[in-house]
Amino acid sequence: MLFEILRHPDAPRKGHAILREAVRGVIRDGRRLLMIYSRVNTDYKFPGGGRKDGESLTETLRREVEEECGATITDIDTFLGRVIEYDLPYENGYQLFCMTSYYYLCRISDQYKPLDLDDYEQRLGFQPVWVDIEDALRANRAVLNNRFSNIPKWTARETRVLEFLRQHLITG
Repeated sequence: MLFEILRHPDAPRKGHAILREAVRGVIRDGRRLLMIYSRVNTDYKFPGGGRKDGESLTETLRREVEEECGATITDIDTFLGRVIEYDLPYENGYQLFCMTSYYYLCRISDQYKPLDLDDYEQRLGFQPVWVDIEDALRANRAVLNNRFSNIPKWTARETRVLEFLRQHLITG
């Protein structure tokens, strides 16, 4: 899986860039996925987030899944692929913002700990939920089709990944 997404039509793909790396966990039980639901945005995203200095991708994945889901990863099975997103930068002196999200299929223990959400995650009402892939797709598409809403930047990315998973992992 490799997708490239232009978040803004004028975003270049080359130039002096702000680079960000993130890691996201695909945790599945049959057709259900453990995802992060936003009560404010009513969309779903995969657990994960930004890589801190000095962290490996797998260390980031383990930390983020524990913070957002309260779950401990027991196995990281497969690297599924990556999504590269291009956007206009918010900081002066740069020509583009480029974020690469790495997706891993992983398994978790059945014991959960309290969540450790960032302030913005709390404001958006993030909560981990097991959801059928079709329900997650339906919700995300509804958010993307609502031209009057403030659509989160991640919704298009996560919807593309859900479509890929449905075709290649869940039903393929």
